[in-house]
Amino acid sequence: MTSTTTLPADIEALADSFAASADALHKRIIRAIRQNGTPAGQAITREQAQALFDQEVALRQQAHALYADAVRYATAGLGGQAQELLDLAARARDRIRRIERAKDLSGVAAALLAAAAAIAAVRPEGLGPALEDLKEHLEALQDADKAAPEPKPRHTMG
Repeated sequence: MTSTTTLPADIEALADSFAASADALHKRIIRAIRQNGTPAGQAITREQAQALFDQEVALRQQAHALYADAVRYATAGLGGQAQELLDLAARARDRIRRIERAKDLSGVAAALLAAAAAIAAVRPEGLGPALEDLKEHLEALQDADKAAPEPKPRHTMG
């Protein structure tokens, strides 16, 4: 695979393979630990198990790094939309923390998901509509906040 033919999906597939290998390694380590002390068991020392766990973690870290690379390649063609997406995602994250109605939460989440899907599918043409949809949801929530009556102060007797 050369850098000119590498697609984000290729990198993601490689990351998936590494992650699956890490899963298999983890299962094998656990099985070896459980077999310790059994007549047919393969003895594994604590040090060997720890070294294997360390290798599993390193393999997972490499898989995660490849996932990050796939995202970078997928977003490379976004140009100025990348910063807009980051800004909108930050606003959406903030709003999600404060949204009270499930309908509003669902709308923002769906718009974010559409943007993420457009990037993951390397379909920059789908990102524009997803960003517009997200903007509309965020603006509608902002307008709703402005239109909502101020909460009345609660007086306590004291």
